[in-house]
Amino acid sequence: MKPFLSLLLLLLLAQVSFANEPTIEELRALGPAGLQILMAQYADEIRRHVENPSAAPDEQWQRISVALDTVAQQKNSYISGLYWYTDLEAAKKASAESGKPILSLRLLGKLTDEFSCANSRFFRTVLYSNADVSDYLREHYVLHWQSVRPVPKVTIDYGDGRKLERTLTGNSIHYILDSTGRPIDAVPGLYGPTAFRRALVDAEEMFKSTAGKDDQVRNSLLMRYYLAQSGKIAVAWKLDTTKIGGTPPAGLIIKKGTDDQALSISPLAVTKALTERPILRAMTSTTEALEKITDEAAWKKIAQLHASEAILDERSIALIKRQNPTLANEELARLLHRFQEFIALDTMRNEYLMHSKLYTMLMRDPARNDVEKLNEKVYATIFLTPSSDPWLGLFSTDVYTALDNGGVVR
Repeated sequence: MKPFLSLLLLLLLAQVSFANEPTIEELRALGPAGLQILMAQYADEIRRHVENPSAAPDEQWQRISVALDTVAQQKNSYISGLYWYTDLEAAKKASAESGKPILSLRLLGKLTDEFSCANSRFFRTVLYSNADVSDYLREHYVLHWQSVRPVPKVTIDYGDGRKLERTLTGNSIHYILDSTGRPIDAVPGLYGPTAFRRALVDAEEMFKSTAGKDDQVRNSLLMRYYLAQSGKIAVAWKLDTTKIGGTPPAGLIIKKGTDDQALSISPLAVTKALTERPILRAMTSTTEALEKITDEAAWKKIAQLHASEAILDERSIALIKRQNPTLANEELARLLHRFQEFIALDTMRNEYLMHSKLYTMLMRDPARNDVEKLNEKVYATIFLTPSSDPWLGLFSTDVYTALDNGGVVR
């Protein structure tokens, strides 16, 4: 730790210390600096458990973990070192003071819980534990999370003393907001570390471009950004379809000639003669056509093209090892291989399917400047789990189950 940072933490510690040590509440109130104080205090213990994930957690480590997670408001925060606001107004204030955009996670359940929704659990392992991603988040973003609704859980009792607990359904999304809480971009669902960081960089640049601009200029800049991002997705999707031997729909021209394959979209080019509406119609029809021809086998082939973007780093693997202490080396290797295949598949589906639909929503929907209203529509029309359905699609009155009251217990 740098000397000036160490001195700053000591000064902050002295300011809140009414006895020998500050309370957890006092450290939490300090924001990210409070978490850094706690992580500095237990740096040796944290390093030992990161480097030796097979070590059994003793009573002292359990106390340290609880303290860290309470201050950070994130489970397994010892490996990520990230501080999360749970009050959006506080996050907006921190954003305005720091000049950083807000990354606002919306999830089922709570980020502090073992049984939050599956996506948020994967975020803790794949993204927040990743050294490169966590460093970037810490330096460039103000972090915030908010629960959309409780996460549905199921317990399978095998009748011989064994029980299996799992969560059912649910999706999560990261919104990038400006200091007033207005959406700039969003990353729907699980992405691999490389793709996620790339999305964060793009959104941060857009945040800086729109900062301080009046509403008309801001809106114009965002529209151009959404069109450009949608175009990149459509062209990349077509290019991948071609690489795996598919026949993509006509309408997109791919110009070759440079290392990064400079791409242009012939019917979508923004010219003085075209307005945003026909461009958007062409964009939507292109992605819809690509969706129709991309079946399960095609998705798996596309995911293989991007396997390198789903590679887990040592810190993420360390957390997986800690969570699965009984696995032999061969079993762990198979688990990691399959999980990374899943990450690559989810990344490409979420980017090509969900992100393209999200950009269309951001261009069309009047709710695009209200994150709460936007989130309602995302969960209803993209995630297909509207708040109006209390059963999240898991129960229907027109399906016969041969159970009293359909198996519903109130």
